[in-house]
Amino acid sequence: MRRLVLVTLFATFATAASAQAPSVMGTWLTASGVAQVRIEPCSSPASGPLCGFVVGLINPKGPNGVVVAPDAATDYRNENPALRGRKIIGMPLIWGFKGTSTPNVYEDGQIYNGENGKIYSANISLQPDGTLRLRGYVGTPMFGETQVWTRVK
Repeated sequence: MRRLVLVTLFATFATAASAQAPSVMGTWLTASGVAQVRIEPCSSPASGPLCGFVVGLINPKGPNGVVVAPDAATDYRNENPALRGRKIIGMPLIWGFKGTSTPNVYEDGQIYNGENGKIYSANISLQPDGTLRLRGYVGTPMFGETQVWTRVK
C-alpha cells in the first residue's frame, strides 16, 4: 500500500512538472502589439507540429484607417484578392514548421504578415527569458527580420 501511495505521488508531481515545462504553445502578443496569436498543435500532421491562429486584436483598423470591431476586421491587405474578405480572428498565421533536436526550436515554417499581406519563411524559438523569437525571411534566414513576442498571461 505504501508503495502504491509513493508511486501515485511521484506520478502526480511528474505530471505537474511536465505541465509547467516551458513551451512555445500558448497565446502570444505580437511584437507590434496589435494581435494575439495562439500557438497549438496543428489539427493536420501535414501542417507540421505547431500552428498559430489570431485569437485577439487590439484596435484593428479597416481599409479606410478607421478602428473597427475585432470580429469585423478583415484581411484586406492580403496579396490574394480572394482572401481579402476573410475575418482576421481565427485566421492562420503560422504553419508548416519542422521540429529540431532542440526542444522548443522549430525551423522551415511559414508566417503570414497581416500588416503587408505577405507570407515568409520562418524559424521560431523559445528564449530563456520566456519570450518567443520569430525570424521571418526570404531565401535564407540571414536576410530576414527578427521579432520578439511576449506571452499573454
